Amino acid sequence: MQSINSEKASQPLRLIQITDCHLGPRPGEQLLGMDTDESLLDVLSRLKQREQKADYVIATGDITSNAHIDAYERFLGYMQQYYPLPLAWLSGNHDLDTVMRRFPSDRVQREYIELEHWQLILLDSSVPGHEHGDITPEELQRLEDCLQGCAKPALVFVHHQPVPVGCTWIDQYVIRSSEALLEIIDRHDQVKGLVWGHVHQAFEGLRGEVPLWATPSTCIQFKPRMVDFALDDTMPGYRWFDLYPDGRIETGVERIAEKAYGIDFASSGY
Repeated sequence: MQSINSEKASQPLRLIQITDCHLGPRPGEQLLGMDTDESLLDVLSRLKQREQKADYVIATGDITSNAHIDAYERFLGYMQQYYPLPLAWLSGNHDLDTVMRRFPSDRVQREYIELEHWQLILLDSSVPGHEHGDITPEELQRLEDCLQGCAKPALVFVHHQPVPVGCTWIDQYVIRSSEALLEIIDRHDQVKGLVWGHVHQAFEGLRGEVPLWATPSTCIQFKPRMVDFALDDTMPGYRWFDLYPDGRIETGVERIAEKAYGIDFASSGY
């Protein structure tokens, strides 16, 4: 059980989402020409400047490029040095959940966080050795149990997109069990949003009255509404959420200032 300062009880909880950092085993490694350590530190610098009153950070997967333990250690070190807030993470398709579980809960949380007025539910959609997403029956049951056991407003996080975002090439990796996931959400009015990473772009949609949000990567960005792979020239960023005690949510995307990264825009894939 996490708590927030009682003097903020009537104020919104400020939640930060970062995603798809793709850190390599050593500092300075590149993804399609972008130094992913550099871009993550640029995002953390922006957070340090703009989000001094935030309460919590959720990292929604692809923390690393190849699940090297040194990359996870470096990520946690960066967070502690530049933006030392309570932190939770979940696995992406470039991660290994077995490696991430080596890190103790006093350094990084996972799966479930109950706050004073909210519950945050983190689901594992990674399938080892595959790009696509899926959620096991056991994970879906855990979601059902969380929602049945707590009436607080809930925000649900996952790595892969549960619905198509309009990019043909990446929508082939949509969560295979997405209908089962969405049916659970349909049954529980306290779910106030479903959030993911993976698609390296901002996205907003609706499932009935439940908002759906995707968040830009802290490194390269994928160009929206494309049939084939294409990189965008928008900057790395993050998403913020204000979670009000009455269940209302406000959210937005912030990006770093324009910068000349050495991105290979001619690339046909990553």
